[in-house]
Amino acid sequence: MNIKHTLHTLFKQAVETVAPPLTKSQFDEKRVLTPEEFIAAGDYLVHACPTWSWEGGDPKKRRSYFPPEKQFLVTRNVPCLRRATEVEGYNPNSEFALGDREGEEGEEGWVATHSDPRAGQAGGASAAAGGSGAERAGKGEAGSSAGDAAAGGRADADIPDITDLELDEGDDEAAAPSGRPYLRAEEPDDNIVRTRTYDLHITYDQYYQVPRFWLVGFDESRKPLLPKQVMEDVSEEHARKTITVDPHPHLANLSAASIHPCRHAEVMRKLVERLAEAGREFKVDQYLVLFLKFIASVVPTIQYDYTMSVGGE
Repeated sequence: MNIKHTLHTLFKQAVETVAPPLTKSQFDEKRVLTPEEFIAAGDYLVHACPTWSWEGGDPKKRRSYFPPEKQFLVTRNVPCLRRATEVEGYNPNSEFALGDREGEEGEEGWVATHSDPRAGQAGGASAAAGGSGAERAGKGEAGSSAGDAAAGGRADADIPDITDLELDEGDDEAAAPSGRPYLRAEEPDDNIVRTRTYDLHITYDQYYQVPRFWLVGFDESRKPLLPKQVMEDVSEEHARKTITVDPHPHLANLSAASIHPCRHAEVMRKLVERLAEAGREFKVDQYLVLFLKFIASVVPTIQYDYTMSVGGE
């Protein structure tokens, strides 16, 4: 693993050990969450999108500031029919497309590339979630989006290039895909769709005080994907700069790809501002719904469920 990332992870863990979690709400000022606000947002997500549920995880890794049965959120067996590289184009005017632009310190901005994964099979990609709030998805439909640093001054230097992680495939619990094709002799090979599935987790990051999104992928034979294979389902704009592979905070013996949370708060702040400018009310318990709308720009072909629009529409 990248030495810089390893040192930052150890420092982060040390801070979380000695520093108490956030107790006073800073949602209005910084768009970060207290543990209580995270639970409220999680309850709202579970109610709005029943495919999501709470999990308790490994009892030895539970956080005392969360109820035992509400340590993190999970949705399982989410289909991923295509690789992210197959998604062509996106709507640059989308409410959730922050666009290619320089950050305050010359850093590249977040780019939303989400399009409806189903559209490719119908002959074209659809637009990203629009400012009108008209995009709605039922169970199994594509959807979602949300993220910056809650603690100011933590730059992208904390995020290693994924190619620098030097993962040893021999040590990885994930086995390589079997490669066995489906027996469908009546159809040509290029029409065979080998569907990957994902278990998606949302945890609370105490250091950055925001949600963190995790991807645990499987091939069509339900064999775990290697980290480099998971990268095939991540937007190219994000794969090298915002995805890291780390131990899961609530499950033993599992390392998984996750979207680094250092920029989540800033992106959430910008998205909430856009909703306000459009005259749409946004409450803290809706945080994870908006967060998932943002995440769709990072994993545009993973078809997880969000069944409501933000702002009460």
